[in-house]
Amino acid sequence: MAKPQILRESRLMAENDMSTLLAGETPRLFDEWQAIPDLWDSIRYEVDMRQQKGQFILTGSVVPPKDEDDEEKRINHSGAGRYSWFNMRTMSLWESGESTGEVSLKALFEGQTKIVGHNKWNLADIAYMLCRGGWPASIDDEHEVALQTAFDYIDAISESDISRFDNTLRNPDRCRALLRSLARLQASQANYAVIREDMLSNEPSTLSDKTIASYINALRSIYVVEDMKAWNINLRSKTAIRTTDTRYFVDPSIATAALGLSPDDLMHDLNTFGLLFETMAVRDLRVYADAIGGKVSHYRDKDNLECDAVVHLRNGRYGLVEIKIGGSTAIEEAQHSLNALKNKIDTIKAGEPAFRMVLTAVGNYALTMSDGTLVVPIGCLKD
Repeated sequence: MAKPQILRESRLMAENDMSTLLAGETPRLFDEWQAIPDLWDSIRYEVDMRQQKGQFILTGSVVPPKDEDDEEKRINHSGAGRYSWFNMRTMSLWESGESTGEVSLKALFEGQTKIVGHNKWNLADIAYMLCRGGWPASIDDEHEVALQTAFDYIDAISESDISRFDNTLRNPDRCRALLRSLARLQASQANYAVIREDMLSNEPSTLSDKTIASYINALRSIYVVEDMKAWNINLRSKTAIRTTDTRYFVDPSIATAALGLSPDDLMHDLNTFGLLFETMAVRDLRVYADAIGGKVSHYRDKDNLECDAVVHLRNGRYGLVEIKIGGSTAIEEAQHSLNALKNKIDTIKAGEPAFRMVLTAVGNYALTMSDGTLVVPIGCLKD
Protein backbone atom coordinates (compact mmCIF):
# COMPACT_ATOMS: atom_id res chain seq x y z
CA MET A 1 0.00 0.00 0.00
CA ALA A 2 1.35 3.43 -0.93
CA LYS A 3 2.34 5.70 1.94
CA PRO A 4 -0.15 8.50 1.02
CA GLN A 5 -2.96 5.93 1.17
CA ILE A 6 -1.77 4.74 4.60
CA LEU A 7 -1.70 8.34 5.81
CA ARG A 8 -5.23 9.03 4.54
CA GLU A 9 -6.58 5.89 6.21
CA SER A 10 -4.73 6.64 9.45
CA ARG A 11 -6.15 10.16 9.56
CA LEU A 12 -9.64 8.80 8.97
CA MET A 13 -9.16 6.23 11.72
CA ALA A 14 -7.87 8.91 14.10
CA GLU A 15 -10.92 11.06 13.46
CA ASN A 16 -13.34 8.17 14.07
CA ASP A 17 -11.69 5.88 16.59
CA MET A 18 -8.24 6.82 17.91
CA SER A 19 -8.25 3.89 20.35
CA THR A 20 -8.02 1.42 17.47
CA LEU A 21 -4.75 3.00 16.32
CA LEU A 22 -3.33 2.77 19.83
CA ALA A 23 -4.39 -0.83 20.45
CA GLY A 24 -2.12 -3.76 19.69
CA GLU A 25 1.30 -5.12 20.55
CA THR A 26 3.78 -2.74 22.16
CA PRO A 27 6.01 -0.93 21.64
CA ARG A 28 3.81 0.51 18.87
CA LEU A 29 5.54 2.80 16.35
CA PHE A 30 3.99 5.78 14.54
CA ASP A 31 6.17 7.12 11.73
CA GLU A 32 5.71 10.79 10.72
CA TRP A 33 3.32 11.14 13.64
CA GLN A 34 3.26 14.94 13.28
CA ALA A 35 0.92 14.49 10.29
CA ILE A 36 -1.76 13.56 12.85
CA PRO A 37 -1.02 15.92 15.79
CA ASP A 38 -3.92 14.53 17.85
CA LEU A 39 -1.79 11.42 18.39
CA TRP A 40 0.38 13.32 20.88
CA ASP A 41 -2.34 14.09 23.41
CA SER A 42 -4.09 10.77 22.85
CA ILE A 43 -0.91 8.82 23.53
CA ARG A 44 -0.14 10.96 26.57
CA TYR A 45 -3.57 10.10 27.97
CA GLU A 46 -3.16 6.40 27.11
CA VAL A 47 0.23 6.29 28.88
CA ASP A 48 -1.37 7.78 31.98
CA MET A 49 -4.07 5.12 31.90
CA ARG A 50 -1.73 2.17 31.33
CA GLN A 51 0.97 3.30 33.79
CA GLN A 52 3.62 1.38 31.81
CA LYS A 53 6.82 2.49 30.12
CA GLY A 54 7.91 1.90 26.54
CA GLN A 55 4.41 1.72 25.08
CA PHE A 56 4.85 3.92 21.98
CA ILE A 57 7.58 5.18 19.66
CA LEU A 58 6.92 8.35 17.66
CA THR A 59 9.27 9.15 14.79
CA GLY A 60 9.22 12.12 12.43
CA SER A 61 11.35 13.96 9.89
CA VAL A 62 10.32 17.47 10.95
CA VAL A 63 10.02 19.45 14.16
CA PRO A 64 6.54 18.86 15.67
CA PRO A 65 4.02 21.55 14.70
CA LYS A 66 3.36 24.48 17.01
CA ASP A 67 0.40 26.41 15.64
CA GLU A 68 -1.45 28.26 18.35
CA ASP A 69 -3.97 29.61 15.85
CA ASP A 70 -4.97 26.25 14.41
CA GLU A 71 -6.83 23.98 16.83
CA GLU A 72 -6.18 20.94 14.63
CA LYS A 73 -2.41 21.42 14.78
CA ARG A 74 -2.17 22.35 18.43
CA ILE A 75 -0.48 20.12 21.01
CA ASN A 76 -2.22 20.86 24.28
CA HIS A 77 0.20 19.18 26.68
CA SER A 78 4.00 19.21 26.72
CA GLY A 79 4.19 15.50 27.49
CA ALA A 80 6.58 16.11 30.39
CA GLY A 81 7.12 12.89 32.31
CA ARG A 82 5.61 10.77 29.51
CA TYR A 83 7.95 11.37 26.57
CA SER A 84 11.70 11.15 26.14
CA TRP A 85 13.32 12.83 23.14
CA PHE A 86 16.11 11.37 21.00
CA ASN A 87 17.81 12.75 17.91
CA MET A 88 18.06 10.11 15.19
CA ARG A 89 21.21 11.01 13.28
CA THR A 90 22.83 9.50 10.22
CA MET A 91 25.20 6.65 10.99
CA SER A 92 28.65 7.14 12.46
CA LEU A 93 31.60 5.08 11.19
CA TRP A 94 31.30 2.82 14.24
CA GLU A 95 27.62 2.15 13.44
CA SER A 96 28.37 1.47 9.77
CA GLY A 97 31.08 -1.02 10.74
CA GLU A 98 33.89 1.14 9.37
CA SER A 99 35.54 2.08 12.69
CA THR A 100 37.47 -0.48 14.68
CA GLY A 101 36.16 1.08 17.90
CA GLU A 102 39.51 0.59 19.63
CA VAL A 103 39.26 4.04 21.26
CA SER A 104 36.13 4.54 23.36
CA LEU A 105 34.90 8.02 24.25
CA LYS A 106 33.20 6.57 27.33
CA ALA A 107 36.44 4.91 28.48
CA LEU A 108 38.31 8.20 28.11
CA PHE A 109 35.80 9.89 30.40
CA GLU A 110 36.19 7.02 32.84
CA GLY A 111 39.92 7.66 33.18
CA GLN A 112 41.66 5.75 30.41
CA THR A 113 44.84 7.63 29.50
CA LYS A 114 46.76 5.22 27.27
CA ILE A 115 45.24 4.18 23.96
CA VAL A 116 46.20 1.78 21.20
CA GLY A 117 44.52 1.44 17.82
CA HIS A 118 45.30 0.63 14.21
CA ASN A 119 43.63 2.59 11.41
CA LYS A 120 42.91 0.72 8.17
CA TRP A 121 41.64 3.63 6.04
CA ASN A 122 43.54 6.00 3.76
CA LEU A 123 42.53 9.48 2.60
CA ALA A 124 40.70 8.20 -0.51
CA ASP A 125 38.62 5.89 1.69
CA ILE A 126 37.62 8.76 3.97
CA ALA A 127 36.79 10.93 0.93
CA TYR A 128 34.37 8.26 -0.26
CA MET A 129 32.76 7.79 3.17
CA LEU A 130 32.38 11.55 3.49
CA CYS A 131 30.61 11.89 0.13
CA ARG A 132 28.48 8.78 0.68
CA GLY A 133 27.42 9.93 4.14
CA GLY A 134 25.86 7.90 6.90
CA TRP A 135 22.53 7.13 5.23
CA PRO A 136 21.62 3.58 6.38
CA ALA A 137 20.26 2.49 2.99
CA SER A 138 23.52 3.48 1.26
CA ILE A 139 26.06 1.73 3.46
CA ASP A 140 26.04 -1.57 1.53
CA ASP A 141 25.24 -0.15 -1.92
CA GLU A 142 27.67 -0.13 -4.81
CA HIS A 143 29.79 3.02 -4.76
CA GLU A 144 28.07 4.93 -7.56
CA VAL A 145 24.61 4.10 -6.25
CA ALA A 146 25.59 5.05 -2.71
CA LEU A 147 27.00 8.39 -3.84
CA GLN A 148 23.73 9.25 -5.61
CA THR A 149 21.71 9.16 -2.37
CA ALA A 150 22.86 12.57 -1.14
CA PHE A 151 22.13 14.16 -4.54
CA ASP A 152 18.60 12.73 -4.43
CA TYR A 153 18.24 14.12 -0.91
CA ILE A 154 19.23 17.61 -2.10
CA ASP A 155 16.52 17.41 -4.77
CA ALA A 156 13.91 16.31 -2.24
CA ILE A 157 14.83 19.11 0.17
CA SER A 158 14.74 21.81 -2.48
CA GLU A 159 11.71 20.70 -4.47
CA SER A 160 9.44 19.54 -1.67
CA ASP A 161 10.53 19.13 1.93
CA ILE A 162 11.50 22.73 2.68
CA SER A 163 8.01 23.89 1.64
CA ARG A 164 5.91 20.91 2.65
CA PHE A 165 6.63 20.84 6.36
CA ASP A 166 4.81 24.13 7.07
CA ASN A 167 2.94 24.59 3.76
CA THR A 168 4.98 27.71 2.91
CA LEU A 169 6.01 27.91 -0.73
CA ARG A 170 9.78 28.39 -1.06
CA ASN A 171 11.85 28.76 -4.20
CA PRO A 172 13.75 25.52 -5.06
CA ASP A 173 16.55 27.40 -6.84
CA ARG A 174 17.00 29.72 -3.88
CA CYS A 175 17.07 26.71 -1.56
CA ARG A 176 19.82 25.09 -3.65
CA ALA A 177 21.78 28.36 -3.65
CA LEU A 178 21.51 28.54 0.14
CA LEU A 179 22.61 24.92 0.52
CA ARG A 180 25.67 25.64 -1.65
CA SER A 181 26.49 28.69 0.44
CA LEU A 182 26.11 26.81 3.71
CA ALA A 183 28.34 24.05 2.28
CA ARG A 184 31.05 26.58 1.45
CA LEU A 185 30.71 28.03 4.97
CA GLN A 186 30.75 24.75 6.89
CA ALA A 187 32.54 24.91 10.25
CA SER A 188 32.39 28.72 10.27
CA GLN A 189 30.46 31.24 12.36
CA ALA A 190 29.03 33.00 9.29
CA ASN A 191 26.11 35.31 10.03
CA TYR A 192 23.22 36.08 7.68
CA ALA A 193 25.09 39.01 6.10
CA VAL A 194 28.03 36.78 5.18
CA ILE A 195 25.71 34.11 3.79
CA ARG A 196 23.84 36.74 1.76
CA GLU A 197 27.07 38.05 0.24
CA ASP A 198 28.08 34.52 -0.68
CA MET A 199 24.74 33.94 -2.40
CA LEU A 200 24.47 37.28 -4.22
CA SER A 201 26.40 36.17 -7.29
CA ASN A 202 23.38 34.03 -8.27
CA GLU A 203 20.60 35.76 -6.33
CA PRO A 204 18.69 39.03 -6.80
CA SER A 205 19.84 42.01 -4.77
CA THR A 206 16.56 42.00 -2.86
CA LEU A 207 17.61 38.93 -0.90
CA SER A 208 17.21 39.87 2.78
CA ASP A 209 18.44 38.56 6.11
CA LYS A 210 14.81 37.79 6.96
CA THR A 211 14.46 35.57 3.91
CA ILE A 212 17.70 33.74 4.68
CA ALA A 213 16.60 33.26 8.27
CA SER A 214 13.28 31.82 7.10
CA TYR A 215 14.98 29.28 4.85
CA ILE A 216 17.56 28.29 7.46
CA ASN A 217 14.87 27.86 10.12
CA ALA A 218 13.01 25.61 7.70
CA LEU A 219 16.16 23.56 7.06
CA ARG A 220 16.66 23.29 10.81
CA SER A 221 13.07 22.13 11.26
CA ILE A 222 13.50 19.28 8.77
CA TYR A 223 16.82 18.26 10.34
CA VAL A 224 19.13 19.30 7.49
CA VAL A 225 21.27 21.74 9.48
CA GLU A 226 22.32 21.51 13.12
CA ASP A 227 24.46 24.39 14.26
CA MET A 228 26.82 24.00 17.21
CA LYS A 229 26.48 26.16 20.31
CA ALA A 230 29.43 27.89 21.95
CA TRP A 231 30.89 26.41 25.12
CA ASN A 232 30.70 28.54 28.25
CA ILE A 233 33.44 27.66 30.73
CA ASN A 234 35.16 29.20 33.72
CA LEU A 235 38.47 30.75 32.65
CA ARG A 236 41.43 32.00 34.66
CA SER A 237 41.08 35.50 33.16
CA LYS A 238 38.20 37.60 31.87
CA THR A 239 38.73 36.54 28.28
CA ALA A 240 35.67 37.28 26.15
CA ILE A 241 34.21 34.10 24.66
CA ARG A 242 32.60 34.29 21.23
CA THR A 243 29.02 33.01 21.41
CA THR A 244 28.11 32.72 17.70
CA ASP A 245 26.98 29.27 16.61
CA THR A 246 29.14 27.23 14.22
CA ARG A 247 27.32 26.09 11.09
CA TYR A 248 27.08 22.39 10.22
CA PHE A 249 24.93 20.07 8.16
CA VAL A 250 23.73 16.94 9.94
CA ASP A 251 25.75 14.86 7.48
CA PRO A 252 28.81 15.80 5.40
CA SER A 253 27.36 14.28 2.22
CA ILE A 254 24.75 17.07 2.10
CA ALA A 255 27.61 19.56 1.69
CA THR A 256 29.41 17.57 -1.01
CA ALA A 257 26.16 17.01 -2.93
CA ALA A 258 25.20 20.69 -2.64
CA LEU A 259 28.57 21.61 -4.19
CA GLY A 260 28.47 18.78 -6.72
CA LEU A 261 31.69 17.25 -5.37
CA SER A 262 32.92 13.68 -5.79
CA PRO A 263 35.56 11.84 -3.73
CA ASP A 264 38.09 12.60 -6.49
CA ASP A 265 37.24 16.32 -6.27
CA LEU A 266 38.02 16.29 -2.56
CA MET A 267 41.33 14.53 -3.15
CA HIS A 268 42.33 17.41 -5.43
CA ASP A 269 41.21 20.14 -3.01
CA LEU A 270 42.49 19.35 0.47
CA ASN A 271 41.37 22.71 1.91
CA THR A 272 37.75 21.90 1.10
CA PHE A 273 38.36 18.31 2.21
CA GLY A 274 39.50 19.59 5.60
CA LEU A 275 36.43 21.77 6.14
CA LEU A 276 34.02 19.01 5.17
CA PHE A 277 35.92 16.38 7.14
CA GLU A 278 35.23 18.54 10.18
CA THR A 279 31.50 18.15 9.48
CA MET A 280 31.98 14.37 9.32
CA ALA A 281 33.96 14.34 12.58
CA VAL A 282 31.36 16.49 14.36
CA ARG A 283 28.61 14.12 13.18
CA ASP A 284 30.42 11.14 14.71
CA LEU A 285 31.27 13.00 17.92
CA ARG A 286 27.60 13.98 18.31
CA VAL A 287 26.49 10.37 17.83
CA TYR A 288 29.00 9.11 20.41
CA ALA A 289 28.27 11.94 22.87
CA ASP A 290 24.53 11.27 22.62
CA ALA A 291 25.14 7.62 23.51
CA ILE A 292 26.87 8.56 26.79
CA GLY A 293 24.57 11.42 27.75
CA GLY A 294 26.79 14.22 26.47
CA LYS A 295 26.72 17.22 24.17
CA VAL A 296 29.19 18.78 21.74
CA SER A 297 30.03 22.49 21.66
CA HIS A 298 32.80 24.69 20.24
CA TYR A 299 35.12 27.27 21.79
CA ARG A 300 36.50 30.52 20.40
CA ASP A 301 37.62 33.61 22.27
CA LYS A 302 38.58 37.20 21.47
CA ASP A 303 42.20 36.13 20.97
CA ASN A 304 41.01 33.69 18.26
CA LEU A 305 42.02 30.68 20.30
CA GLU A 306 39.70 27.94 19.08
CA CYS A 307 38.71 24.39 19.90
CA ASP A 308 36.73 22.60 17.19
CA ALA A 309 34.73 20.45 19.59
CA VAL A 310 34.24 20.21 23.33
CA VAL A 311 32.46 17.05 24.47
CA HIS A 312 30.84 17.64 27.86
CA LEU A 313 28.77 15.37 30.08
CA ARG A 314 25.96 16.18 32.50
CA ASN A 315 28.29 15.65 35.46
CA GLY A 316 30.54 18.51 34.31
CA ARG A 317 33.35 16.39 32.88
CA TYR A 318 34.63 17.50 29.49
CA GLY A 319 37.12 16.65 26.76
CA LEU A 320 38.79 18.93 24.20
CA VAL A 321 39.00 17.91 20.53
CA GLU A 322 40.80 19.46 17.58
CA ILE A 323 39.93 18.09 14.13
CA LYS A 324 42.57 17.74 11.40
CA ILE A 325 42.99 15.68 8.23
CA GLY A 326 46.40 14.55 9.50
CA GLY A 327 50.10 15.22 9.05
CA SER A 328 52.71 15.90 11.71
CA THR A 329 52.68 19.70 11.34
CA ALA A 330 48.89 19.97 11.63
CA ILE A 331 48.88 17.60 14.61
CA GLU A 332 51.58 19.62 16.39
CA GLU A 333 49.59 22.84 15.82
CA ALA A 334 46.47 21.20 17.20
CA GLN A 335 48.43 19.90 20.19
CA HIS A 336 49.69 23.41 20.93
CA SER A 337 46.17 24.85 20.64
CA LEU A 338 44.71 22.24 23.01
CA ASN A 339 47.40 22.93 25.61
CA ALA A 340 46.89 26.69 25.29
CA LEU A 341 43.17 26.29 25.97
CA LYS A 342 43.83 23.93 28.88
CA ASN A 343 46.05 26.61 30.44
CA LYS A 344 43.27 29.19 30.14
CA ILE A 345 40.66 27.11 31.92
CA ASP A 346 40.14 27.62 35.64
CA THR A 347 40.60 23.98 36.56
CA ILE A 348 39.83 24.67 40.24
CA LYS A 349 36.25 25.49 39.23
CA ALA A 350 35.90 23.44 36.05
CA GLY A 351 38.23 20.53 36.74
CA GLU A 352 40.91 19.16 34.44
CA PRO A 353 39.83 18.04 30.96
CA ALA A 354 39.24 14.30 30.83
CA PHE A 355 41.29 14.22 27.62
CA ARG A 356 42.82 16.33 24.88
CA MET A 357 42.38 14.72 21.48
CA VAL A 358 43.46 15.43 17.92
CA LEU A 359 40.86 13.62 15.79
CA THR A 360 42.30 12.88 12.34
CA ALA A 361 41.13 11.52 9.00
CA VAL A 362 44.24 9.41 8.50
CA GLY A 363 47.25 8.07 10.34
CA ASN A 364 48.33 4.50 10.95
CA TYR A 365 47.78 4.43 14.69
CA ALA A 366 45.80 5.82 17.59
CA LEU A 367 48.37 6.80 20.20
CA THR A 368 49.17 8.90 23.25
CA MET A 369 51.80 11.62 22.86
CA SER A 370 54.37 12.41 25.54
CA ASP A 371 52.30 15.30 26.98
CA GLY A 372 49.16 13.14 27.21
CA THR A 373 47.51 14.45 24.03
CA LEU A 374 45.70 11.68 22.15
CA VAL A 375 45.94 11.31 18.39
CA VAL A 376 42.96 9.30 17.14
CA PRO A 377 42.06 8.49 13.52
CA ILE A 378 38.30 8.68 13.06
CA GLY A 379 38.36 5.05 11.93
CA CYS A 380 39.35 3.98 15.46
CA LEU A 381 36.74 5.89 17.52
CA LYS A 382 33.45 4.82 19.08
CA ASP A 383 31.12 5.89 21.90
